Amino acid sequence: MVAHFVIMGCGRVGATLAHTLEDAGHSVAIIDQDERAFRRLRNTFTGRKVTGVGFDRDTLKQAGVEEAYAFAAVSSGDNSNILATRVARETFHVAHVVARIYDPGRAEIYQRLGIPTVAAVRWSADQVLRRILPEQHLAGDYREPSGRLVLAEVDLHEDWIGHSLASIEAASGIRIAFLTRFGEGVLPQAGTAYQEGDTVHAMLSLDRTSEISRILAKAPAKES
Repeated sequence: MVAHFVIMGCGRVGATLAHTLEDAGHSVAIIDQDERAFRRLRNTFTGRKVTGVGFDRDTLKQAGVEEAYAFAAVSSGDNSNILATRVARETFHVAHVVARIYDPGRAEIYQRLGIPTVAAVRWSADQVLRRILPEQHLAGDYREPSGRLVLAEVDLHEDWIGHSLASIEAASGIRIAFLTRFGEGVLPQAGTAYQEGDTVHAMLSLDRTSEISRILAKAPAKES
């Protein structure tokens, strides 16, 4: 899958994201208020460089946000990052968004709003990529010694909201290990349902990752 990505903030992390996404064959637009920041990009970078405020609608349109698969706000300001992320999601309906947040107290608030965040204290470009790059997160957080099973985040279609975790497991053949809900880990109990904003962490067979992604990217089948 080739997709378009919009990045706000051309600091060290923003430039790393831009290069990594372009190397993977995706189209990239990067936004920064300071035109000099684009000097961090390599000479061979072919993506769009947009000078402007990342939460301004016209600036976002210049960056191609209307056709973006994902948006990452990784500037040095918490307020700017969260505002830009909300505009991308709520105004332009970008399905995959992530904001870099320095204040852990704020990060928890935004998680409650359903906005994925990455705290600067445990920052890496890889954490953002795992949230925005198609199927990248299925590389997994842990592999058991044989390499056949992987613990990974899985994405679900919004229509799975309200369905039990047991029904998700039955439809996809995964085993849900835990949820991240409001920024905290939650162990599934009998009857636990998938809620908006949840991140699902599941054990799955490595050779079925593409199949599982396809199943969960669709709305659940209607019961007859």
